[in-house]
Parts: sequence; structure tokens; C-alpha cells
Amino acid sequence: MQSFWQSLPKPFFVLAPMEEVTDTVFRRIISSCGRPDVMVTEFTSVEGLASEIGRSKVIHRLQYTPEEQPLVAQIWGITPEHYYQAGVYAREQGFAGLDINMGCPVKKVIKQGACSALIKNPQLASDIIQAAKEGAGDIPVSVKTRIGFSEIQTEEWIGHLLQSHLDALTIHGRTVKELSDYPAHWDEIGKAVNLRDKINPHTLIIGNGDILSYQQGLDIATQYGVDGIMIGRGVFHNPWIFNPNIDHNTLSIEIKVQKLIEHIQLFDQTWGQEKNFAVMKKCFKMYLNNFPGASDIRSKLMQCNTAEECIKILRIIIDKI
Repeated sequence: MQSFWQSLPKPFFVLAPMEEVTDTVFRRIISSCGRPDVMVTEFTSVEGLASEIGRSKVIHRLQYTPEEQPLVAQIWGITPEHYYQAGVYAREQGFAGLDINMGCPVKKVIKQGACSALIKNPQLASDIIQAAKEGAGDIPVSVKTRIGFSEIQTEEWIGHLLQSHLDALTIHGRTVKELSDYPAHWDEIGKAVNLRDKINPHTLIIGNGDILSYQQGLDIATQYGVDGIMIGRGVFHNPWIFNPNIDHNTLSIEIKVQKLIEHIQLFDQTWGQEKNFAVMKKCFKMYLNNFPGASDIRSKLMQCNTAEECIKILRIIIDKI
């Protein structure tokens, strides 16, 4: 059975999973600005999913609506058996795919031996992939990772992952040590494409790192031969980044403010008291930028504690335009 990955146009665009950002609300708002071909959930602990108490704490990360499909559930952890169970769960819940996080550089996660720590434990990484594939059944399994831990290890690490016959492999073009402090090594991602062609042509390669516009993504895809482009931080510079027909620099202040109001309202309707409203504040600058007074408006909004307070300020702004 052909996976949904194989049916996508090339190059395709993916909204990156981002912690405490890419929830169901964020994904729907970004889709309303310009729909990416694929979206991915926040990363969810397989250890959390494996227990009743833990599941209640993490299950909101996998909440979604049908309009977000094709949606891939991203998971992390260290126990193969729990990956099997998470694969079963993802299949039963109707996700289009399952993605394993082997790239997160957060120290407290690495100390557990999870995510990017798996770069130093390739056998466990292989066992995890196999368990996830068995649990996921007919839904595709992919991995998101980096090009090395302390140093670049593209041939060794990416070559190893390609042996597992993944449906897709997303490569962030930095080592764990580099975090996001250095320019992405797109030449290494290009090297990974060549490795893929030799080891397992079936696996799609998705490049990730420093893409700030749709056109740049197209150009990079052509230059390095990747099948897809994943964009994360770029969406904070431009929520319309996946829409090639809109130049966000020409959008009116009213349109930007109205979109922020829509985002705040959907956040409040979806989560109510379930999530701290402070989570929403990291999105203000996405819309309120590059126009006179934007910084002052953001400062006022940052003092607010509720959706109602924010919307009241924003409606006054619109009335003055």
C-alpha cells in the first residue's frame, strides 16, 4: 500500500513540530493563511501515553480536527514497547503517519537517553523504529533528526537510519551541539540525498533549517534534491509563508490584527482554562511586526492575562486604522 508521503507533489512543504506551539489551534490558523502539504503535532511522550495518569497529561498534544489532515503524530521516548503501543494508538486515532523525534537537543530530554541522544545509541534507535513500524501497521513511519551529535556524522548516522527503510526522513542541517546558533549545513543534507539514492531510494528526504520564504524553499529543494522542505521558525516571521500568492509585507495592518484576533479566539474556544493563556503570547509578534507602533501594541498585549483583554485592545487598534 502506497503511503500518503508518496502521493505528495514535489517539493512538498511541511509545518515543523514545535514545542508548545504547533497544537491544533496553531495548525488550523496557519492553514487558513496558507496550507502546508503536511503538518506534524507537538512531540508526545510514549512513556506518557503508556500510563493512564501520564496519558491524561500529554493527550492534548494529539488533539486534532479532520481539516488538519494529512497530520503526522510525532512521538519521543526510549522504550520500544511503548513505541509499539503509540504506533497502535496513532493508527486507531486516524493519523496519516507517525514520526519519531531523534533530534530534540533539550538537555533534560537528552539526559533520559531520548531524542537526539539516540544518535549515540544507534542500536536502540533501530529497535525503536522497528517497534513503531510494527505498531503503526499500514500507516507510514518517519524520523526527524540532526546530522550528528557533537560533530557532523552524516554518513554514519543518516546511513544507519536509512537501513531501517523509513517512509520519510527529515534532516535538520545542524548537529545537536550547534543547536540553532549556526547556519544549517545544507551541503550535508544534499549528501544525505546521495546516501538515500544508494541505500534506500524509497525513503523521502525532507530538509529543514533556515528557510524563511516559500521561494527560498523551492530554490533549496532544487539545489539539493530534497523531496520536501520543512519550515519551523520561518512561520514566526510570516504566518503566510506557505502561501506563494501572498506577500505578507504588503498585507494591511488590519488584516494582520484581524488574523491575530482570530487566533486568540480559537485558542480561547479550544482550550479555555485547560492551557495557560501565556502560551498564546509567543505568537503575538507573528502578526504585529513591520509597521509603526507594532512594538507598543505587543507591550500592551503582554500585560494581558485573558483573551478578552487582548481582543479589546486589538479592536481599538482596528477602529483607529
